[in-house]
Order: sequence, then C-alpha cells, then structure tokens
Amino acid sequence: MKRISIIFLQAVIVLIGVVALAILIRVPLTEGRATNLDLFSIYADPFILYGYATSIAFFVALYKAFKLLGYIGQNKVFSSNSVKALKSIKYCAIVLSALIVTAGLYIKIFHDKEDDPAGFLAICIVTTFASVVVATAAAIFEKLLQNAIDMKSENDLTI
Repeated sequence: MKRISIIFLQAVIVLIGVVALAILIRVPLTEGRATNLDLFSIYADPFILYGYATSIAFFVALYKAFKLLGYIGQNKVFSSNSVKALKSIKYCAIVLSALIVTAGLYIKIFHDKEDDPAGFLAICIVTTFASVVVATAAAIFEKLLQNAIDMKSENDLTI
C-alpha cells in the first residue's frame, strides 16, 4: 500500500510538470497581442522569456520533490539526501516567489494605462502566497528531519 501511494504521488508530480509545460507552450499562442505575430516573435517576447526563466525554479522543485518521494520509497527518509532535497525545494520556492513578485511589480509600474492589470496581479498574489507556503512547509520539514537525523545518530553512538 505504501509503495502504491508513493508511485501515485510521483505520477501526480509528473502530471503537474506536464500540465505546467503544456501551459507554458500553449498560453503565449492564445495571448491577445499574439494574433498578428509570427511564432518567433511570440516566443522571443521578453516577458514570455522571463516566465520561462522563472519556471526553471518550479521544475527544479518538482524534480526534487520527485526524488524525495523516491527516498521515502527506499526507506531513506532519515538521510542527508532528504534534507538536501527539502532545502532545495525551500530555496526554489523562495526564488520563485521573489521572481513572481518582481514580475507583478513590473506590470504594476510599467503597464499600459489602458490595460487593467488586476487579474495578473491577483494571480501574482495567489501564486506568491502558495510559494511562500511551500517554502515554509519545506523549512519546517527540513528542520524536523534534521533534528530526527541528529537524534538518530546520537542514539546510534550510545549503545
């Protein structure tokens, strides 16, 4: 049962990655100002490129979560690799939230006066909040896991 649930969670992570990649590929084509542009001009837009660069942190965090589930499946939860994976997830979430806030501030300051950036800013606020929640949870789990590893190593030395 435990192995099936880990495989299910790994499949969910892969599905999230595939959906996010499909969104990154499809959404720029459906954007309103992309109607009269060729394919190169659509994907060479600086803001689209910024979104792709920002997504690197998201995909690294997904990969580290996949690896962490692999460690759990191998009964290597109490290892330094698990702590490193959680630390990487925490840093990726922090970087992602900072980059999203930067994009939101850029749009808020430099948007066209005829446009209403409220929807984009709302999405920025929600995704930043989600990213901060992930970073906080990863930091808490990292600290708990590190304390458990330290206690285990102390108990192994005391016989």
